[in-house]
Amino acid sequence: MSAAARGHLAMLMFSALVAGSFPLGAAAANDISPLALNAVRFVLATVIIGAIVAVRSGLPGPARRAPWRYLLLGGVFAIYFVLMFEGLKSAAPVSAAAVFTLTPVMAAGFGWILLRQGVSGRIAAALVLGAGGAIWVIFRADLSALIAFEVGRGEAIYLAGCLAHAFYTPLVRRLNRGESALVFTFGTLVAAAAILLVVGGPAIAATDWTNLPARAWVAIGYTAVFASAGTFTLLQFASLRLPASKVMAYTYLVPAWVTVWGVALGDPLPEPRLLVGVGLTVLALLLLLRDDASVKAT
Repeated sequence: MSAAARGHLAMLMFSALVAGSFPLGAAAANDISPLALNAVRFVLATVIIGAIVAVRSGLPGPARRAPWRYLLLGGVFAIYFVLMFEGLKSAAPVSAAAVFTLTPVMAAGFGWILLRQGVSGRIAAALVLGAGGAIWVIFRADLSALIAFEVGRGEAIYLAGCLAHAFYTPLVRRLNRGESALVFTFGTLVAAAAILLVVGGPAIAATDWTNLPARAWVAIGYTAVFASAGTFTLLQFASLRLPASKVMAYTYLVPAWVTVWGVALGDPLPEPRLLVGVGLTVLALLLLLRDDASVKAT
């Protein structure tokens, strides 16, 4: 399997794991401060990845160079996750997932700024198509709301977080100095955990940890193991093998995965008209994958 193919497989897994954060996070968003939740989840994820790194080979020399890189990466991703859970206090999971699908367009812009990564006409068309599908869901298929630009508070907060996520993707390749995806992930997690423990100290102290409902602990456990340790590694791995726009293109699958997660957890299916927007984002991903195939054919 080629390096690019492994990158695509990693992002397919990434999209499925990320999607689980939305329904689980929305269920617990009002039970615990986003700062406290994310501080704990990052500490747990750091312990998990750190144990794996230690067992494999320990921290190699290159990982200790320029620690400011990890502070920057960890800070950017901490901003994303805190704003995600803040937004999920009021945004519906499918709607928030649609906001997430706007990140490929923003990532393509940051990819050009940081790495001078260009996009072909087909990729640009796919990004526009995916953004259109996302907007359709964000405005709940209501043209009057689109014309009036009525975006919910939760969606607006999460959009700011997605801007940080889009910046993070090309930044990984820009700052990597030969570290493996696992080691680079560990450094980023350590920095993110440290930042959140400092900034979220008051929120952590104010949380009644002994009386948190089970759904809050489920959200913490899932986000720490799968949506932090797992997705961080997958994203780092793919970012070193694929252009930023294509890495983030897999976010187009997230609304579809969120729908699957919701039904599995007992939620009703979204309105059929909203599924039109989900379908457009899936088509955008297929168009991007077709672009890969055409390039190989030539």
